[in-house]
Amino acid sequence: MASTSDIRNGLCIRYNHDIFKVIEFLHVKPGKGPAFVRTKLKSVTTGKVIDNTFSAGHKIEDVRVETHKFQFLYNDGEFYHFMNTEDYTQIRLTENALDAPGLLKEGEVVTILINTEDQMPLSVEMPASVVLEVTHTEPGVKGNTATNATKPATVETGAEVNVPLFINEGDKIRIETEKGTYKERIKE
Repeated sequence: MASTSDIRNGLCIRYNHDIFKVIEFLHVKPGKGPAFVRTKLKSVTTGKVIDNTFSAGHKIEDVRVETHKFQFLYNDGEFYHFMNTEDYTQIRLTENALDAPGLLKEGEVVTILINTEDQMPLSVEMPASVVLEVTHTEPGVKGNTATNATKPATVETGAEVNVPLFINEGDKIRIETEKGTYKERIKE
């Protein structure tokens, strides 16, 4: 058992007969009344995100998890297949276990949280950013913009990202996986 002071991003807890992962939290100490913790929880089974508030000192049941490095192999339409980089065992996961499936490229190494009680994979943590090649985008026309103009671009995984006008097809760009936004162009 843990208490609200142990809440941190990435913590897996058992709540309402399901396992949730804390994706955001805020300790609030109002001037009047007791302190509380406002959290955003993501279900590892359904992918649904809920907001919840715990009163300070509330006991929460944490779930022991292990992290393992896995390499993404392929997606067969229904499942995403991964291989453990240490013992080469393979697992398959549904799309709702992934945070950003559209940015996952074959060969990418990710961290998978595994429940130690039943060895079931809970969720996939992507790297902070990924480098992908732009496969399609309209040419940017100079002069018809004010400031910070963007255009849609399709990357090699099929995901669509808004990029600045100077990005062309064939450019490699770094994308922030948490928000799915353009970060920078990679020069080779």
